[in-house]
Amino acid sequence: METDVCVIVPTIREHECVRSYVANAEKHGFDTDRLEFVLVTEDFCPTGEMEAMLDELGVEGEVFDGSRREEWFESQGVGEYSHLIPAKSHAQTSFGLLYLWVSDHPYAVFIDDDTRPHDTVDFFGTHIGNLTENRTVESVRSDTNWVNVLYHGADEHGLYPRGYPYSAMDETTETGETELTDVVASQGLWTNVPDLDAVRILMDGDLQGQAETRLTADDFGPDFVAEPGQYLTVCSMNLAFRREVVPAFYQLPMDDNEWSVGRFDDIWSGVFLKRAADILDKQIVSGDPLCRHDKAPRSTFDDLHNEVAGLELNEHLWELVDDVDPVVEGRDAEAYATVFGAMADALVAAEADYRNGEFLAHVGECMHDWLDCLGELRSATRAVPADD
Repeated sequence: METDVCVIVPTIREHECVRSYVANAEKHGFDTDRLEFVLVTEDFCPTGEMEAMLDELGVEGEVFDGSRREEWFESQGVGEYSHLIPAKSHAQTSFGLLYLWVSDHPYAVFIDDDTRPHDTVDFFGTHIGNLTENRTVESVRSDTNWVNVLYHGADEHGLYPRGYPYSAMDETTETGETELTDVVASQGLWTNVPDLDAVRILMDGDLQGQAETRLTADDFGPDFVAEPGQYLTVCSMNLAFRREVVPAFYQLPMDDNEWSVGRFDDIWSGVFLKRAADILDKQIVSGDPLCRHDKAPRSTFDDLHNEVAGLELNEHLWELVDDVDPVVEGRDAEAYATVFGAMADALVAAEADYRNGEFLAHVGECMHDWLDCLGELRSATRAVPADD
């Protein structure tokens, strides 16, 4: 069967997670010939062991440390855009998006290396089914325009996920039903360690970066979509999506910047993707397949240090793009690029009188560079020699 799913795994610790996901596919009859793994790592990591693992498993795959990423940029003729991938940052997942853009796989999956699939769940099959099947699911909205992806059990555990604005808490939630007709992203949620920010982890009484409260499958309800005009946190640890969204899904330049803003790469890219999806009449579904999140202990205060520079910006970013509504033609990748460019313009022009507000213009400029890079890559890959 043709390879059609690009599996992007940022890893510096637990590359062996790939074994669990391949085993899950084999157990549930998902053809592993459909999968190509792209491991995004660092020069100090055991790339040889990673390559040997992929060979042993018999799956297609590539391993890109920092040096090989630089070589890839040069080989593709886009070396001037290598700054789009920040050093030693989770946002390096954006390199996987560039690889996907060139490879033309119609689907991709983000997997974090501290997760594992549940044995009883067809991980890849469920994600691809979410992206391709029409069915009825729960729809959700709130009076603060934000949906807590943990809302099913929130009355018991009181948790809000990393990136959820503090000003949007204590919301009133309403649910209904909607038909899934054009899903572009499938967000799987997570048992065991919840994905919380450092402030909320401290409030939960944990100094090791994890949280005292743990989640089980019983804490989650049916699959759902946030209604148009509603926002939600999008975590990239367990996420499938269609290739067409790549222009509007840049994982933003975190950590490696003069403002020290970090930890919001997938959160902010999720805000942009949701706005684009709403404009283009597309859907993001959240719920299954659940994965187990085994976050390693680390200092909660280190995470707090990495997050605090962007906390105020996170309260307002969504408001800056909520009014963006450009005229678009079609519903393809070009349409996503048009919407993303308009959001980039909004950030560059924003009078952001917030702590580290200048970072928003920097993000907007990088968003434009992202679109330019994609344009050059497409021009190169579409250059076909004339028939003799």
